[in-house]
Amino acid sequence: MTEARRRQFKVGRVVSNKMQKTVVVAVDYLKPHPLYRKIIRRTSKFHAHDEQQCRIGDIVRIGETRPLSKTKRWEVVEIIKRNEEA
Repeated sequence: MTEARRRQFKVGRVVSNKMQKTVVVAVDYLKPHPLYRKIIRRTSKFHAHDEQQCRIGDIVRIGETRPLSKTKRWEVVEIIKRNEEA
């Protein structure tokens, strides 16, 4: 029997909410260049299940969950900061 993995959480910005109950969250992280060791900013996009009606520009916390579709493996846990525009 395998041990249960601890649930991962990430904080990112909502960049798309065009789908029904799904948002795309961009998560920025810093990584050193493999040869030159300069710190580079990288962005990963995650599809997340959204029951909380997020808007573009919101800062959200997403958590790992079971596969919900072909691309959705994350869900919006909380909205940290609402986007004031729109």
